[in-house]
Amino acid sequence: MEEKNHNQDKEVVSPVMNGEEREGDRSLAEEENTGPACVPQGEAAGFTERADGGETPGEGSAADKEATPEEEAAGTVDVAGLERRLAEATARAQDYFQRLARMQADFENYRRRVNREREDWARYAAQSLVAELLPVLDNLERALAAKGEDPAGVIAGVEMIHRHLQEVLSREGLTPVPTVGEPFDPAKHEAVMQVETGDYPDNTVVEELRRGYYYKDRLLRPAMVKVARGGPQRETQGEHDKTGQNGSNC
Repeated sequence: MEEKNHNQDKEVVSPVMNGEEREGDRSLAEEENTGPACVPQGEAAGFTERADGGETPGEGSAADKEATPEEEAAGTVDVAGLERRLAEATARAQDYFQRLARMQADFENYRRRVNREREDWARYAAQSLVAELLPVLDNLERALAAKGEDPAGVIAGVEMIHRHLQEVLSREGLTPVPTVGEPFDPAKHEAVMQVETGDYPDNTVVEELRRGYYYKDRLLRPAMVKVARGGPQRETQGEHDKTGQNGSNC
């Protein structure tokens, strides 16, 4: 019975002691937690709070620290890089300017050369034709020199010179305009006279007074001609076909 009572006393006392120990442990933990919490966050980071609500750098702030040699070296590298890029851009601009100046000079020389060549071509364009006409001129001078000795020979020589001249001009693209027997065309014929005749249809070229010429595909000079008037009317192609089919004009 005494042992039971003694155990009961222990059981009664032990909860009280445990409670005091727990309260003591709790107070120590609160003191430990309260210590760091009382330090302002700004002061822990090196700043102190001002009255106006701002912050002032503390003793250990980065503003009071001097720049390190590495940071200064990094800033120098950036300036040097900008200077190098500026020098490269300046050199490139000078190179472009020199190229443009050379191109302008070359173009000016080319323009002058083309103008000079065009003027020379216009001035000496007929050089080849004149060179081909020199033999004709030589033969004509020989014929004129022998006109008192052999008139018949002079005539034969002049005819030969005429053929030679026609050949030279034909090679250069000169062709005569058709005239006699052709319908009058004001685009290539120049009528200076009208004659009444029954041998040619009305409005037909009956005689050539001055020969006309084409130079390649261009009319160089119209032919001067006489034109028939009062002759039979010229049949059109449709009337000719109709006459051929029916055998009469009815």
